Amino acid sequence: MLWLVVALLAVRQMAVVLRQPPGERLTDLETWIGENGVLHVNGSLYDTDRFTGTPFAGLVLKPLTRTAEQSLGVAWTFGSLLLVAALGVVAARALPGPVGRRTALLAAPVAISLLMLSLPVRNAFHLGQVSILPVLLVLVGLFAVRGERGAGALIGVAAALQPTVLLFALLLWLTGRRRCALTAAAGFAASTALAWAAMPHDSWTYWVHHVAGAGLGDQADSLANQSLHGALLRLGLAGPLEIGLFLALAATVCVIGLRRAVRYARDGQLLLAVAVTGCVAVAVSPTAWQHQLLWVLLAVVGRVGRSASDRLVWPALVVLVTTLPGTMLLPNIGAVFPVRDNVLLIAALGAACAAPFLPRTSPYWQRPVPTAYARPVPARWSRVPLLPFWRRVLSRPNLLLELLLIRVVYSAYAHVRLAATAGRATAERHGRQIHSAEQWLHIDIEHRINHAVAGVGRLRDFFDYYYSTFHFVVPLAILAVLYVRRPADYRWARSTLGFATLLALVGFWLYPLAPPRLMPGLGFIDTVHGAQDFTKPDYGALTAVTNQYAAMPSLHFGWSLWCGVIIVLLAPKAWMKALGVLHPLLTVSAIVATANHWVLDAVGGAAVVALGFLLAYALAGPRRLWVPPEAPEGRTARVPAPAAAPEADGETVAGKP
Repeated sequence: MLWLVVALLAVRQMAVVLRQPPGERLTDLETWIGENGVLHVNGSLYDTDRFTGTPFAGLVLKPLTRTAEQSLGVAWTFGSLLLVAALGVVAARALPGPVGRRTALLAAPVAISLLMLSLPVRNAFHLGQVSILPVLLVLVGLFAVRGERGAGALIGVAAALQPTVLLFALLLWLTGRRRCALTAAAGFAASTALAWAAMPHDSWTYWVHHVAGAGLGDQADSLANQSLHGALLRLGLAGPLEIGLFLALAATVCVIGLRRAVRYARDGQLLLAVAVTGCVAVAVSPTAWQHQLLWVLLAVVGRVGRSASDRLVWPALVVLVTTLPGTMLLPNIGAVFPVRDNVLLIAALGAACAAPFLPRTSPYWQRPVPTAYARPVPARWSRVPLLPFWRRVLSRPNLLLELLLIRVVYSAYAHVRLAATAGRATAERHGRQIHSAEQWLHIDIEHRINHAVAGVGRLRDFFDYYYSTFHFVVPLAILAVLYVRRPADYRWARSTLGFATLLALVGFWLYPLAPPRLMPGLGFIDTVHGAQDFTKPDYGALTAVTNQYAAMPSLHFGWSLWCGVIIVLLAPKAWMKALGVLHPLLTVSAIVATANHWVLDAVGGAAVVALGFLLAYALAGPRRLWVPPEAPEGRTARVPAPAAAPEADGETVAGKP
């Protein structure tokens, strides 16, 4: 099944590239070999700053200039897919041992899938870049070729294509493979000299005038340049101060990163040493464009964390950073812009200098501290099948990963919600259906309440503020309190909210609905957004940021109902429970008074929340945990640390339900 996923991803990748118009696909490749491409020009490769490769890369690509662009595009894309597949297979076979049978079976297809989904590979496919080749040459040289000279020659050619790869020669020298290091340096020198002899003017332009390509391509301070140099420029530094600081930081990163790489190589984790060295090369390069950042994904092989519950945090962070843009990972808040704009660089620096990777000699390498699970209460519905892997974890999840996942899920939700529209006519037709149904049920109270509230200034302002503010504040506050005070309940509550939100997306997609404020001829007053011009197909800037027809079900009411249920179930004080009941009542009043939802939208919101709780019950059983007979009544059983009492009294054994 995983290999089928690989095949589908490959087909999709080829279709995405080749379906683009000729002027938009393989743009760098077209820049090189197109009708007016750089390689057709009789002058210098670097006259227009469009060609960013080394002179050796230009020399290698020269024979392709007479190839038909259409046929070369297909061959180039298919060949790049083969390179990605070869890279994934070599990386999977290079995993540090001992490797279990299941890992050995799954490693190759998982690696290839992650590579195809990663931003560097997708960027390389779109641009027609050769940045996959240096990574593959290094891995083949270190893991697939026997003999020091052959390995060194491949690394030397890779360095001729991407100069900072020459750091691998230093890694080889420091790990005692000096013949291989010298061969790599000689291969780089020979390839560069060959290009210099064939294209002396271009070589002078690249190595001297543009300082090893630093002045080519996009502006060095653009977001595409994920190197220390680019980050310093984006922070506003320039001139000798910026150059001096960059050189000092680059030297520091080289020393720290290469020392760590040498340590991991001697520990038998050569693939991790390669990833760390590649991340150093990314950080210290004057320009590290997105298609050159594949080294960061290789850092996923490092093991971080002593406990089993923390073991997946580092791989998840690396995969998220290398597969999703920074705008999905972090919110649009000015304070986090420096992190969002440099997220790939931060990941590279973390892998090179900071991540506490475990050595193979650590007792936690193969056997991390098991996770403490609670024994679930038997389900009342014996016919409901509980998933055996869905067990109640007593400890709280990693905060950084949790915040990142919540942000990613919400961003994906926002994108799907924005795309889930079938047009104004359909949404208005559904609005008339809902209005007719409410008239038949005698619950069409929206118009009376809307006009009554709109006529009272303070009441209107209160409901407008409540509608705009408390929708996000209250659920986030509840999740934060549960995370700190009741971690086991936090996981359960977070899951129920996630299920309800996903079910709501289905409603937005299948039943686009115009809210009362966007129904022409019914006389509703939009107290939050102001008067709308119904003669236009959209409603101004608001249409670009949210789907105006995502009204059924109402997540405003659904989320508030979820908040009320959680507070009533878990709050220790009666007045807290009363506030929990009050919040959904005020919310349903606000959504009706502001003409943003129909009454039946609130019914739909309640339905998806109920289904969310039902799904959590079906998958994980009742919320309450198992209470041993000797524990005082009403208290939740707590499982001791596994090292202290593994099987003392018949309670839950860590790692086993």
